[in-house]
Amino acid sequence: MVNSNLFVIIQARMGSTRLHGKVLLPLCGKTVLEMMFERLKPFADNIIVATTDDGSEEPIVKLCERLGVRYHRGDTDDVLSRYYEAGVKYGAEDSDTIVRLTSDCPLIDPTLVQQVIDRFRQSGCDYASNVGKRTYPRGMDTEVFSFAALQKAFFQAREPFEREHVTPYIRDTHKSEFHIERVKDSRDNSKYRLTLDEFDDYKAIQKVYNHFGCSADFTYEQLLDALYEKQEIHALNAHVEQKKA
Repeated sequence: MVNSNLFVIIQARMGSTRLHGKVLLPLCGKTVLEMMFERLKPFADNIIVATTDDGSEEPIVKLCERLGVRYHRGDTDDVLSRYYEAGVKYGAEDSDTIVRLTSDCPLIDPTLVQQVIDRFRQSGCDYASNVGKRTYPRGMDTEVFSFAALQKAFFQAREPFEREHVTPYIRDTHKSEFHIERVKDSRDNSKYRLTLDEFDDYKAIQKVYNHFGCSADFTYEQLLDALYEKQEIHALNAHVEQKKA
């Protein structure tokens, strides 16, 4: 069901420095980005892909057009501006809800996304997330904030890292100006890495999908059961270091 006040914006680019074109790597007969869309079916009508405008984005744009997914081209390095412009382009207003996801998370769980949205709306905060003091596996990352907070960051953020990573202005450098909520897992599962930065991450993600017969229809609890049972999945990419935001 369409929620006209909800904008699920997924940043996606082809020019990854560690694994070029990673979002369009093949996965279960589709692409990484397509499988992420499959996981996010409950939000299908709310998704906007925020991609780059440097010319490399054409394969992403063609995929979005083929699938009927909305998209916006914006600055390659100033991802904050990409989010703000995507919101403006599709009619976001101050009180509307923005969800920030990244396209290297093809195992993202829609129920967890909804939990962060619910915390954001029920608390009346400016920003809610399940990152920060991490308890969820990397790859479940969800940030939710008001368009008003995004707009304030867009006009006032000055540091390059504040503009490249979208939310540091809100959650870090000017956090005293915002009401912030954190969502935590029931136990610490932060050692598991389910995001895509290097080829060993890709192998781990493939292994997970193979475990589920290439179906995108599995719960977070089922995913955890698979990770607990098959420690070899974790071993595939446990050595990969996350780039600092």
